[in-house]
Amino acid sequence: MTNQQQRLTREQVDTEKTWNIQDIFQTEKEFETAMEQVDKDVLRFLTYKGELAKNAETLLTGLQLMERILVQLSHLGNYAGLQFATDGMNSHHQARYTKANALITKVEAQLAFVKPELLSLPNEVIRQYIEAEPGLMNYEKYLFDIVKQKPHILSLEVEEALSSFGELMQAPGHIYEQSKSADMIFRSFEDENGQNLPMSETLYEDKYEIATSTTVRRNAYASYMETLNQYKNTYAATYQTEVTKQITMARLRGYESVTDMLLEPQDVTQQMYHQQLDIIQEELAPHMRKYARLKQEAYDLDTLQFADLKAPFDPTNDPDISFPEASRTIEEALAVMGEEYKNMVHTAFEDRWIDAVDNIGKQSGAFCAHLDQIHPYILISWTDKMRSMFILAHELGHAGHFHLADQQQTILNMDPSTYFVEAPSTFNELLLADHLLAETDDKQMKQWIITQLLDTYYHNFVTHLLEGEFQRRVYTLAEKGTPLTTSLLCEQKREVLQSFWGDSVQIDENAGLTWMRQPHYYMGLYPYTYSAGLTIATAMMQKVKSEGETAIQDWRHVLQQGGSLSPLELTKMAGIDMTNPKTIQDAVRYVGDLVDQLGEE
Repeated sequence: MTNQQQRLTREQVDTEKTWNIQDIFQTEKEFETAMEQVDKDVLRFLTYKGELAKNAETLLTGLQLMERILVQLSHLGNYAGLQFATDGMNSHHQARYTKANALITKVEAQLAFVKPELLSLPNEVIRQYIEAEPGLMNYEKYLFDIVKQKPHILSLEVEEALSSFGELMQAPGHIYEQSKSADMIFRSFEDENGQNLPMSETLYEDKYEIATSTTVRRNAYASYMETLNQYKNTYAATYQTEVTKQITMARLRGYESVTDMLLEPQDVTQQMYHQQLDIIQEELAPHMRKYARLKQEAYDLDTLQFADLKAPFDPTNDPDISFPEASRTIEEALAVMGEEYKNMVHTAFEDRWIDAVDNIGKQSGAFCAHLDQIHPYILISWTDKMRSMFILAHELGHAGHFHLADQQQTILNMDPSTYFVEAPSTFNELLLADHLLAETDDKQMKQWIITQLLDTYYHNFVTHLLEGEFQRRVYTLAEKGTPLTTSLLCEQKREVLQSFWGDSVQIDENAGLTWMRQPHYYMGLYPYTYSAGLTIATAMMQKVKSEGETAIQDWRHVLQQGGSLSPLELTKMAGIDMTNPKTIQDAVRYVGDLVDQLGEE
């Protein structure tokens, strides 16, 4: 094994390629001082208990103090969480992460009186308060969203008791993440030349799974699944605990189903939820099966195995790109979003908002964390492959969204519904592809860009959508009292994959273990929303192509709203109707066109 193949520890990586966590707190002492300040502010806020809703002025000052507390918790939680994400094996990071979560849980329990008190306000009184105190207009959606929950809010004593269990409620997800980042060890494997290659989850997801070498893909898959298999019973018990928790909470709060409970904070109807899952599975499957057959032909394979699905379409064309070069290209592609947006992207690269290195103990995948009144942070493990550039553009889409909304919204109405949240990120991927296509006349490069678009749709319309279908099945079975055994979870995942891919892909037994790969199952009904976001982005991109700068201005205005409007109101503002099945069908048809173009090359 060469030095280049060895994974580095966090202490060994180049600091300039890591994010600057000191933008949150310069020192550990500042972090500790902020922890103490939260306790002091909470004590002040508790003086509002029983008085919060007595008049407009008190409500406004109380909500403003609560927001200050929530902003502090955001800073504390991210300071601890971001360091844990980059080095989960570090005991100091683990301890800080636990300490911050314990504080957050305690404060959430102390703030539990807020919702029951606000529920005492009739709609007409809220409107009177807003008229009397215009500052309350910033909290209009927050207040009315709480009122909508009135049938499901329990007594103050019960709400406080439930809030005190906050850390335990999050335990299944935390246990899962801790295990994946700190416990999982993968055996190395050999490539076609007999060379031993190191293995990690990050290397598998960001490098081996998309390798041009069939031997590397399949041997890495075998190593990956071998380790997953060792954890399947533990993870099944962990996931069953999460599902049981959700179902219990739904029944306790009087919802008709767990699906109703989980969709409520998204402001999404069951019709919209099922429509997204049903239309894409039914109408996209023929296009993706054709794509699978084209990929099988490109690699001259007897059968296309599940391990081959993410192989680059053209094994001879897997272009490299350095991080600096990708940075410049992304800045150029996103310049269409306007000067302020362009400056934000430039600052993200220059001021170390991005953690791009790979190291032992670092969380796999990519994400963008939003910190009110500071700036977003982006995690990615850069691989010097052009696909990483699309992933980075995606996360910068989240960053740009948060940046624009942070200037006009407060923390209580900052976060949009998860139904909408992936639209700005996937829209950036479409902008990047459009820019790259405009910049080249090379036939092979154009083909590669089309495959990157297809990778984006695969990620959102296939990988995550099928996770959503798996979730739908699991909740249905669990609500009927069916035990979520390891074998049942693996069987359901395999059936979902087989139903979608038909005989175009060989779905082996190990493919059933892939429900273990994602943390999304611990985030409510999150997976299907990736497809909703990309559907919105696809419709928006078509509007940009037909309307130009006018559509871009509309989109910027939408992003500035943050979570102050429902997802349907946001999409309507952009001129998109997500209740109309045709919006989804048009997006699926566009994917089919991309596959057809690839087949014609």
